[in-house]
This record gives sequence, structure tokens and C-alpha cells, in this order.
Amino acid sequence: MTRNTGFLARRDFLKTGATFLTAGAAAAPAALAAGAAQAREFPDNMLYPGAEDEAYGSPSQHESGVVRKIFPQHGQSTLTASFSPLHVQKGIITPSGLHFGAHHSGVPDVDPETHELIIHGMTERALKFKASNLLRYPMTGGINFLECGGNTAPNGYHSEPQQMPLQYLYGLLSGSEWIGVPVKLLLQEAGIDPKAKWVIAVGADAGGLARSIPLAKLMDDAIIALYQNGERLRPAQGYPMRLFLPGWEGNTSVKWLHRLEVSDRPAYPREESRHYSETLADGSIEGFSMYMRTKSVITSPAVGQTLHDTGYYQVTGLAWSGYGRISKVEVSDNGGKTWVPAELEGPVLSKALTRFTLPWRWNGYPARLQSRATDEWGNTQPTHQEWKSRYLEGSRNHYNAIQAWQVDGQGAIANVF
Repeated sequence: MTRNTGFLARRDFLKTGATFLTAGAAAAPAALAAGAAQAREFPDNMLYPGAEDEAYGSPSQHESGVVRKIFPQHGQSTLTASFSPLHVQKGIITPSGLHFGAHHSGVPDVDPETHELIIHGMTERALKFKASNLLRYPMTGGINFLECGGNTAPNGYHSEPQQMPLQYLYGLLSGSEWIGVPVKLLLQEAGIDPKAKWVIAVGADAGGLARSIPLAKLMDDAIIALYQNGERLRPAQGYPMRLFLPGWEGNTSVKWLHRLEVSDRPAYPREESRHYSETLADGSIEGFSMYMRTKSVITSPAVGQTLHDTGYYQVTGLAWSGYGRISKVEVSDNGGKTWVPAELEGPVLSKALTRFTLPWRWNGYPARLQSRATDEWGNTQPTHQEWKSRYLEGSRNHYNAIQAWQVDGQGAIANVF
């Protein structure tokens, strides 16, 4: 056990031979009397053939509660959001059906046979592509996280911590494998004017969402994503094509992409100027804050959950950085008085979710669980007070402060600053 905490290094936990039987009756497996395994009755699923498989598989009916939480439209074309259930996720890949969504004008039904991507502006030639054209190009991509700039906004906006489930606080975050055509190939084919510095990306939704993207990013690792987790994009993720910018705020990865206008300056469209710029404490505006900063959260135990017995628990969570790989995650159960390194589960990839774990013994006393991530460039998470001091009161985007969960003596868990 690490001194002054309930955490154990994994190797020490295994050496002790500790089991979760010590966590109490609710956590312990049921013991069988001698000969009971041979004498028990078999359930129907072992006696009768099951149903035929489906053409497109579905989750088990017994997992029907594992769903996204959705802020509905209420019949209007307004901003809606669906939140990933991170508290039940393992690993670093979010199933496509549970991936978060943030939509400014709902989810359009786009016909891939008529939809076109147009590249124009400061180019030698204007080009247009249908999805069928792009499917013939060389493709690249990888496993990356996608996070809305407003993820965890309640912690930044409100003066008091909001007691809402983890899914609502952190669920505008997901991890997927994204595959598509490098934007660089298409821009080179169009021929870029040497004076060009920006590209205006526009979506084909009713709101015509547009963002100004530095040309340098598009010539680096940006793709026109056509596939997510091995299958074609789903409508809520931009079918038949979307821009995907690894490590940058989700809104810049424009869905239902239909236009890339090459320019020598940004366009400052409505969403870019209103929702996706931050006001600093001195009143100045911080625009084009594209990178999603280094961040982490303990997903279990977490707010909305309860520890029913004392004993051993597996503390687990996610860490990520828009700048690159996570180099370490430290955890604390005493409000940051001492920190213990967590184990990073492989693979640890650049601009991807990283899973961290550490065994922990809860003794029934109040505890304050926290995680603090650091990336390969030395960027680490600020405290809540440090983050608040940087921005004007009421700011909400790009919140990446250390998250604290308060466990009381009865095992109830609350969100605290």
C-alpha cells in the first residue's frame, strides 16, 4: 500500500494475493457447496437452441440501459447533444452507436449519390468529389479521441459543483478509429495559391455550420473521414463524409462536409465568433483555441455511483491530450495532498484516449478521489481555481481542470471543486 493513501501498486496488489472477497458480501462471488455444481438444474439457454443471428448485430437485451443521454430538439432545429456513457465503457474505443453527438441543426439525411464536396477559392482549379470518388483514393487514419469544446461546461460555468451523473458532465467525449482520405492529397490536386493560409470548411446541414481552419493543420494530419470503427460513418457522425482534425475541438471536424474554400484569411462565421471563442479574465478574446487540452477523469468510482461496501475497488478512468500522448496519470484519494502514479493500459497513442487503473482499498472513511494527467510535452491539468482565474466568470468551453469526486462515509459520491 502507498503510504498515507488507500492505493496499491498493481504489482504489490498481486503479490499480496488480495481478492475482492474482502470487499463485502455484495462484491463476493457466491460459494458452492461440495457437489452442488453437478446437481444444479440447467437454464433454458443450455437446453434449447437459440434464435438466428441478425444481419446487423444488436447489443444484448440485458444491456438495454447502456445508452446515450440526449438533450432533445423539442421539435425545433436547435442545438442538441447526446452523451456517451463513459461510466460503463472499458478500453479506449467507444462503439459507434454510443459515440457522442453535438448538432446545431439536427441530423440531416444526406444522399451520397447527390452529395458533393467542392474545393475552391485560392486554388489553381476548383474540384468536386462524390463519396464514390473519394472511396477510390488512398486512405489513412487511426484511433483518436473526439471531444466537444463544451465538454464539462457545467464545471466551468457554475460557481457551485453540479450534482449530475458523470455521463452528463464528461459524456461529450468519445474514442474511435477514423479512416479516410488525407485532405493534403485533395488540396495538392487542386493546387494551392502560395498566399493561402486558411480554409473555410462548411457543412451541409440546415445551419450551414462553418469553421475557419489553418491550412497548416489540413496539410498535416487532417482527413476526410469516410469510416468509423470499421464501417461507413453513421448519419449523426457526418455521413457520407466529414472533416476530422485529430486533437482539435469537435466543432472543427465539420460533419456532412460539402465545401472547402481556400483563403488568405479566416471567415469569422457566427459559431466561430460566438460559441467557440473564450473571454479571458481581463476581458480580451481568445479566438481559435483549437487544441483540446490535457485532461483526465476517474470514470469509476464517480459521481452518480455508490460504494456499497468497504474493501478493494479498481479505480479506473480516461486521460487524453490534443497535443500528443499521455505520459503519466497520477491519482489521489486525499484531495491532492499526495499523488500516486496510475498504470497506463496499452496502447498509449497520440491524441487518443488512454485508460488508467489502480487498485484502491476504501476503509469506509470520507475520501476525495482525483486524477491529474500530463502529456508528452509536459502539459498538465490545472486546479479548478487556476482554470477559473484565467477566464472571465461564466466561461465554459475548454474546461480541463482536475476533477474531484468526494466519497462520504456511506459511500455516496459527489462532484466537488
